[in-house]
Amino acid sequence: MKPGPLNLITDVDGILVGQAEDHHVRTGVTAIVPGERVTAAADVRGGAPGTRETGTLHVASLVDAVDAVVLSGGSVFGLDAASGAVERLAEEGRGFPTSAGRVPVVPAAILFDLSNGGDKAWGRHSPYSNLGYRAVEAAAHRFDLGNTGAGLGASAGPLKGGTGSASAVTGGGLQVGAIVAVNAVGSTVIPGTSTLWAALFEQAGEMGMPPRSLPAGPLDLDDHLRGFAAENTTIGVVATNARLDKGALNRMAIMAHDGLARAIRPVHTPFDGDTMFALATAKHPDTIDAATLARLGSMASDCVTRATGRAMVAAETLDGMTSYSDWRIGKCQQH
Repeated sequence: MKPGPLNLITDVDGILVGQAEDHHVRTGVTAIVPGERVTAAADVRGGAPGTRETGTLHVASLVDAVDAVVLSGGSVFGLDAASGAVERLAEEGRGFPTSAGRVPVVPAAILFDLSNGGDKAWGRHSPYSNLGYRAVEAAAHRFDLGNTGAGLGASAGPLKGGTGSASAVTGGGLQVGAIVAVNAVGSTVIPGTSTLWAALFEQAGEMGMPPRSLPAGPLDLDDHLRGFAAENTTIGVVATNARLDKGALNRMAIMAHDGLARAIRPVHTPFDGDTMFALATAKHPDTIDAATLARLGSMASDCVTRATGRAMVAAETLDGMTSYSDWRIGKCQQH
């Protein structure tokens, strides 16, 4: 098992990603856009989530596939990004078939980036619908990490957060990928060190070979919550080319959260809205049994951990938010 050729979620056959940013507002949107409608599921673990249409992903719901998933900054205002995505997909004639035509189904999740210093005085109309439209329009195989899309204005503990992605493929052609927007209340760095929690899972130097040291003394895991409660969240999507139904995908989404738990501490707090979506493009011909599903879930979890680490390494300092890379250099200079 190794990373795919791009080491991005788009290494999964049938998955594209588009991003759009507003640097004046200091926010952005990431759209995960399959080439055709795909089966989807979601699992919400944070205590302060903000989501749209996750109810349609329940195993008992009528809708059996989605047209895209949107991750957005902007807190509740960012839910409008899905509306813009719907408009763009409708122009392409995509969606759930009804007697009145096709209706795009676009679940979404948001993170809080309203206090990052950008100009949020947008008046009656927020920029998010337009950002969602542009993100879908920009969907492609290649995309940038760090201060991009939903991760543009994100923070992670005391450091700059961002957008990260990673992939894994098996010798038998099964593909798994993850994309996350890291905006956690918890820390991505082991206390008393400059080591990312995610560093142990690095593949092929994808995090720039970060240090892997542990503190000499006891590991201080006291929670140091910053800012105002409920101003955080890590949201993401995992995808596979396997043929999975909603129930199996739900299990994959559940297991994907383990990847957050390895990379962020604490995680799934009362102040986070941590949400993971799972998509299956069904491009791989094999029938998936329970053992293979467990393997896919484990791959998804590892990809989420690696994507979180890559988000931190790729993020750049933005005004008062210091990037992990700059912070680590400063820490080394102090010693």
